[in-house]
Amino acid sequence: MDEKVKGNLIIIGGAEDKYGESKILKQVVEVAGGADASIMVLTTATEKPMEVGNEYKRVFERLGVKNIEILDISSRTEADRDDYAQRIGKCTGIFFTGGDQLRITSILGGTKVHQALQDAHLKGAAIIGTSAGASVMSATMIVDGDNNEPARKCTLKMAPGLGLLEGAIIDQHFEQRGRIGRLLCGVAENPYILGIGIDEDTAIQVFPDAHLEVLGTNAVTIIDGTSIKNSNVSELKPDEILAITNVTLHVLPRGYGFDMKNRKVLTYDEIKG
Repeated sequence: MDEKVKGNLIIIGGAEDKYGESKILKQVVEVAGGADASIMVLTTATEKPMEVGNEYKRVFERLGVKNIEILDISSRTEADRDDYAQRIGKCTGIFFTGGDQLRITSILGGTKVHQALQDAHLKGAAIIGTSAGASVMSATMIVDGDNNEPARKCTLKMAPGLGLLEGAIIDQHFEQRGRIGRLLCGVAENPYILGIGIDEDTAIQVFPDAHLEVLGTNAVTIIDGTSIKNSNVSELKPDEILAITNVTLHVLPRGYGFDMKNRKVLTYDEIKG
């Protein structure tokens, strides 16, 4: 990750608590500037932009944010509008809703709005995404793969993401949808990339120095492929069960963190100390 980045990422595994204690979304508000936050809700991923956008507007209002804007960009022509890019540039927090991550990348990728997002993050804006909005954060994202199935070769589909998070791939709704097999496939194909699986109502906050901290009620699974001794992922027989040996796996609840540069788990004392 570029050391010049000043903004945080908050990457949510989906189904975050919106109406109870809302711990993750309270952290989103705090990171975006508290009562002075200016939050843009981007609804590009969803087929119900007004419904989803208005729900998040009500939630953020309940959490004390006064300046909330909903922006539905549904075409590449719109994503190249100067005024949309300028509006994003003025926000302290940009929130991607769930839906279909390919809608986000295929509509925003390489446009003025995409550049405005990257520039805003560099200058200090928080970029937040839930569910599909989480997957798009990385340079390479998971688009499709088998849930609740043994890891099989060539069942994983990946595509370019928005490139806000370097050196990792994200999977969301992780434990709830049994996605460890597909994340293992992703790491086997790219052993230098961290696989980060985020459970529902759980998030990671990624800081400018490339360390992350776990938020929420469940866990984050981190798969480090640099220790792999061998795998059969590159061999023929594409439907074969994946073989992978000596992979490193961490399961981290709230209070733990991870140093992405040095591939090191951080305890509560190390984070706070």
